[in-house]
Amino acid sequence: MPRATGDYDTTIAGGETVRAFVPFPLPPRDPPLEIVGPLHERLRVAEQALVRLELAGAMVPSMDWFIYAFVRKEAVISSQIEGTQATLVDLLNFEATEGDAAPAPASADVEEVCNYVDALHFARSQLADPQGPPLSMRLLNATHARLMRGVRGASKLPGEVRRSQNWIGGSRPGNAAFVPAPPHRLGEALSELERYVHADDEGLHPLVRAGLLHVQFETIHPYLDGNGRIGRLLVSLLLEHWGLLTQPLLYLSLFFKRHRAEYYRRLNAVRVDGDWEGWLDFFLDGVGTIAEEAVAAAKELFTLVVSDRTRLLAHVDTTVVTVRLFELLPRNPMLTTASVMRLLGVARPTAARSLDALVEAGILVETTGKRRDRTFAYDAYLRRLREGTELEGR
Repeated sequence: MPRATGDYDTTIAGGETVRAFVPFPLPPRDPPLEIVGPLHERLRVAEQALVRLELAGAMVPSMDWFIYAFVRKEAVISSQIEGTQATLVDLLNFEATEGDAAPAPASADVEEVCNYVDALHFARSQLADPQGPPLSMRLLNATHARLMRGVRGASKLPGEVRRSQNWIGGSRPGNAAFVPAPPHRLGEALSELERYVHADDEGLHPLVRAGLLHVQFETIHPYLDGNGRIGRLLVSLLLEHWGLLTQPLLYLSLFFKRHRAEYYRRLNAVRVDGDWEGWLDFFLDGVGTIAEEAVAAAKELFTLVVSDRTRLLAHVDTTVVTVRLFELLPRNPMLTTASVMRLLGVARPTAARSLDALVEAGILVETTGKRRDRTFAYDAYLRRLREGTELEGR
C-alpha cells in the first residue's frame, strides 16, 4: 500500500479550482523509513565516496582553486537545468574581461549564472559568520534575493516567499503536472522544514536527511521562481552544515541534468506513491557517483598543473613574473592582457610577454584569433573542467 506523504487543499488559482499538495512534516511515517538491504549498501557507498572527496580536497595544494572550479561548474549546470543558455566558457570569459576596456558582453544568461555564484558565496559566508543567521528560511530568502537580482524572475518577489499560487508544468493551474501548497499553508510547511533541519534525528543518516529535505523544499516550492536552484544549493549547504564535508565540493546538478527525466519522475513518485526509498536510492547513487567523479577530476587537475609547472620551469623564456602568472591560472583559466595587468600589478608589455611565454610553452591557447583584445585560455585545464557544461548545438 502506498505511503501517504501529504494532503490536498482545494483552492482557486487562475479562476480554476485546483487541488494543491501540502506535504506532511519530515521524517516519513506510516510506515517509517527503513534504510536496509540494497538501500543501506547505497548509503554506505555514498558515505565512503564523500570521505574520499574530503581527503582529495585536503590533498590539493590550494583549496581555493578547487572550490573556484567546482562552484562555477555547479552554477552553470544548475542554471542550465532551468533553461539558462550559458556555458562554463561563457562565464569564465565574462569574468576574465569584466574589468577590461572592451569586456565580453554580459548576456542575461551569464548574469543569472554570476548571480548563482554570488548567492552560494553569500550563503556560505553567512553560515561561517558567528553573527550570521543559521541555516533557515531567513538565510534562504536572502540567498534567493541575490540569485534573482536583476535577471529573469526579478519581478517575481526576489527574497520573498510567494503570496500567490504557482504550479509546475502545463499552461495553467487546471492542466498543471503539479500544484504546490497554497500561500496560506506555506508558513506552517516552511516552519516544519526548518525544524527538521535542526532536529536531533539520530535515527537517519545526515545524507538521507539531506535527500529528504531536498524533496520537501521542491515540493513546497516556496518561491515564484528559482526554487530548483535554491533546492539544489540547499543540499550543498546541508552537507557542510552537518560536517559531512568541510568545503563545498559536492554538487549534484550534473547528475540531475544527466538523468533529468528520472529526477523528476522520482520527485513525483514521492508525492504520488510515497516512494521515499526509490528517491533515496536515486539520490544516494548521485552522491556516490558525483563524489567519485570529483575525486578523479581533482587528481587529474592536480596532475595537469604539476606537469605544466615542470614544463614551464624548463622553458627557456620563463621569468619570475611568468611563473607567478602560471600559479594563478587555476583560479583564472581565461585571461586577457588587461586582466594580467590587474592580477600581477605589472605594465602592459610585461603582461603581454608573460602571456606569450605561456603560449610558447604550450600551456595557454589564444582563443580569439585577433591582434587586439585577445583572450587566452588554459585549454587543457578547461577541457577537463567543462565536462557536462556544454550545450547541444554549440
